[in-house]
Amino acid sequence: MKISDLAGPETEDLSAAAAIDIGGIASDSRKVKPGDLFVALSGTRADGSAFIADAVSRGAAAVAVAAGSKAEASVPVIPVAEPRRFLALAAARFYGRQPETMVAVTGTAGKTSVASFTRQIWAHAGHAAAMIGTTGVVAPGRNDYGSLTTPDPVSLHELLAELADAGVTHAAMEASSHGLDQARLDGVKLSAAAFTNLGRDHMDYHPTVEHYMASKMRLFDTLLAKGAPAVIYADDEWSGVAIEAARKAGLDVRTVGRKGEYLTLKRVEHFRHKQTAEVHVGDAIYEVHIPLAGDFQVANALVAAGLAMSTGVPAAVAMAALEKLIGASGRLELVGHARNGALAYVDYAHKPDALENVLTSVRPFTTGRVIVVFGCGGDRDKGKRPIMGEIATRLADVVVVTDDNPRSEVPEVIRSEIMAAARGATEIGDRAEAIRSAVRMLQSGDTLIVAGKGHEEGQTVGTVTLPFSDHAELLKALEELDR
Repeated sequence: MKISDLAGPETEDLSAAAAIDIGGIASDSRKVKPGDLFVALSGTRADGSAFIADAVSRGAAAVAVAAGSKAEASVPVIPVAEPRRFLALAAARFYGRQPETMVAVTGTAGKTSVASFTRQIWAHAGHAAAMIGTTGVVAPGRNDYGSLTTPDPVSLHELLAELADAGVTHAAMEASSHGLDQARLDGVKLSAAAFTNLGRDHMDYHPTVEHYMASKMRLFDTLLAKGAPAVIYADDEWSGVAIEAARKAGLDVRTVGRKGEYLTLKRVEHFRHKQTAEVHVGDAIYEVHIPLAGDFQVANALVAAGLAMSTGVPAAVAMAALEKLIGASGRLELVGHARNGALAYVDYAHKPDALENVLTSVRPFTTGRVIVVFGCGGDRDKGKRPIMGEIATRLADVVVVTDDNPRSEVPEVIRSEIMAAARGATEIGDRAEAIRSAVRMLQSGDTLIVAGKGHEEGQTVGTVTLPFSDHAELLKALEELDR
């Protein structure tokens, strides 16, 4: 493909290097192959211009840099106004193919579940569907573990082309605030988008919660075409802001939840392994038996149903599909139970609102105590640590504070910052031992939540990621208990 083919009405004039043929695009110099276009991005840790020489040494045919940059190279240098947006649009044009129906969901919590549930509803309706998100990629004949909520543009569009070539017609993806702020989704052709909620998260990246929300709203005010459906959960503190942003952008606002007008939740009955919800869709009333625990899962299911219906799935089909949902990996996932009947779950909750939601959700069907094991990650928002400590001790009966992913921080310091607001909590640094200790406490009627890592299969200590699975450790501890 010639560099001129990467230009569009919203990108710069690339005529200076128009005739150059490129074989690929890269923003990481280590991934450059001979004949590639290298796009130099400025990041929080390094300026991509510093790696131009490395990219050229690996065979880059041309280099794109921020307009005004004084970077020089032995190959053509192309100035672009917004390198990140240029990269996303260029990657979309280079790979050229996407599933016909694409949707994205943003919010602090629930993105993975909504993307997963939307895929399942589409599949129930007979579509070849996929999801892309924190847990990886799920599609017909494909289940790849992943680690990034929103992949970089080049990886994303390579993946979308693969899915389209494999016959996938519908795909749901998560849209993180980082991904939106860094324009990673700018080349995705969205049919609809959704907002779940907003809580404290990523305050190490966003200077204010308003900036955090504004980044998420790029999904509505920048990426979604005017008139397209915007499905918004109506019962969150920030729902009004999302609704206003969507309406200002000229979108078709469709609210769901207890205050929702598109899908109205009238009643919910909670059970240990399921919930019964009464949902009104226009004049029709559906009694839906959702096979998942947790009030927040009802919210996620409604957002997913709203997305599916907004992309052509009949209401009756969507409501029927909700009764067959399988929870996303590590999202209030029931791992097992002790011989005395006590339940043990793994949940990905690693931020204040998510921890509060999961602890609140299990209380209605817990006749004994709620026990929680959790920690906080290193090199991330430190301000949330005492907040989560307070939430845990307020909403759980027994709290065990342990290590999450310490990364480059001292684990004892992280735990001490949690413990400062976690009066009465027990501190056990070794996560496996913390889980075993909590399991040994289980009595009849108790519910145990191991929170923070969910589907993850490793624990990062320093610069090394060691094999570790909450699911596996919890299962092992339950088996030891029953011997």
